Amino acid sequence: MARVYIGIGSNIDKHLHIPRVIAELQTEFGEIAVSPVYRTTAVGFEGEDFYNLVVGLNTRQTPREMFHYLRSLEAAHERRRTSGNQFVARTLDLDQLLYDDQQIHDGKLSIPHDDIVQYAFVLKPLADIAPDLIHPVLQKSMQSLWQEFDQNSNPMQQLSLADISQADAIKPAH
Repeated sequence: MARVYIGIGSNIDKHLHIPRVIAELQTEFGEIAVSPVYRTTAVGFEGEDFYNLVVGLNTRQTPREMFHYLRSLEAAHERRRTSGNQFVARTLDLDQLLYDDQQIHDGKLSIPHDDIVQYAFVLKPLADIAPDLIHPVLQKSMQSLWQEFDQNSNPMQQLSLADISQADAIKPAH
């Protein structure tokens, strides 16, 4: 079994898509760790605020299989991918951040995901659920990376899952 961490983001019908995808991941993988949700302004474009969080789960899927599974979940949530600008509104964005301690850079699959050290809304929720996890390239814990991060670069508001509709069935890991 491999330990995988997935970044989840949404700014279109986020009250619907976030609880639904968490429930779908729980059904597929069983017990998952769920970080708090962070609300941030859209980055790179004008749009509705995003809700972002990270989940950790165990899987027997390969990194490539997990990549395709996540893309199929996005499509089921009416995510429309277009070439070009990555900074657009979306129903659901699922990024495979880490797959055990593997380093993979193969076309569209890049693990560890660059967003871990670029965006507070990825690093903070990852540090929340896996503070002692070591970044496979930087060889620092997620907590250490968060402490070194410019925490004012993209202000966030922490929300609980109870702040999102249908969240009463979702239990965060702690």
